[in-house]
Amino acid sequence: MLIIMHSDHTPEQLEAVVNKVKAMGLKPHVIPGAQSVAVGITGNSGPLDPREFDVFAGVSEAIPVTKPYKLASRDFKHADTLVPVGSYEVGGPFLVIAGPCAVESEDQTLRIARLVKAAGAHILRGGAFKPRTSPYSFQGLGSKGLEILKAAKQETGMPVVTEVLDQRTLEAVSEVADVLQVGARNMQNFALLRDLSRLRKPVLLKRGLSATLDEWLMSAEYLLSEGNAQVILCERGVRTFSDHARNTLDLTVVPAVKEKSHLPIIVDPSHATGVRSRVAPMARASAAAGAHGIMVEVHDRPEQALCDGAQALLPEDFKALMADLEQIAAALGHSLAKAP
Repeated sequence: MLIIMHSDHTPEQLEAVVNKVKAMGLKPHVIPGAQSVAVGITGNSGPLDPREFDVFAGVSEAIPVTKPYKLASRDFKHADTLVPVGSYEVGGPFLVIAGPCAVESEDQTLRIARLVKAAGAHILRGGAFKPRTSPYSFQGLGSKGLEILKAAKQETGMPVVTEVLDQRTLEAVSEVADVLQVGARNMQNFALLRDLSRLRKPVLLKRGLSATLDEWLMSAEYLLSEGNAQVILCERGVRTFSDHARNTLDLTVVPAVKEKSHLPIIVDPSHATGVRSRVAPMARASAAAGAHGIMVEVHDRPEQALCDGAQALLPEDFKALMADLEQIAAALGHSLAKAP
């Protein structure tokens, strides 16, 4: 349920509503708005009677929310959420996250970080811990990789996003990363999501390999229900019968997310396609579909890459893509984020 307060409500009236929710054994979420304040209620196993709150002074309206994902729903929050990352806001001007799939060495990471920054990228990506299908594949440099990302962040000034695999590495990753990435395989690792939320840092939540939109938003609800509103959704392709690409990029989910949820959504065309020649077309299509940003892999020596070299853009291709995105954003009446 969502309780809308009158614009001229008093602090005491708001407190009375919050105390009523707590007395019912439920959890209140105070949501500031442009015109007034709302109180969202979670924890109820069934519908609540609006009359329980209509009688309170200062209450304008009590609205039942039928969706299972309450805090992620547009019913709870009509305005788009902006997630601050460094000097940027995900959900505002179009953002580009770029970098290598994996941190392979300090020289490789710093080299690519300089290249993507010079081309206009806003946030640096790079995996220190890599979940791989095969146990024999390169698993990342771990703690050493985090130190390299830290050095790249200090030199370039770019915020960093990297993946968290489990609770054991959570603290170490959070000390370096500006955005904590939850990979597709961990989308429904609910214990990890709860622990991530308590850190109060931005979380990039990738869609599961076969997850529906509602299942994806329910995973976001785990983060939001623990009090972390800094959630960014990332579409990275889903598993289908198609064999011409690594996954099937579901760009229809971009407007669907924007209809159902206030959370920002970006797209990862690198993991979606798995083929270098298809990454830029799908990145351009993502911008045209209304995504708030993209995350792409870039490598200047892909033939030597220890992870996913076949889907990494060459630096010159990435530079050309940035110019295309600038034009697409302008055509849609938007813009790319500007570096500080």
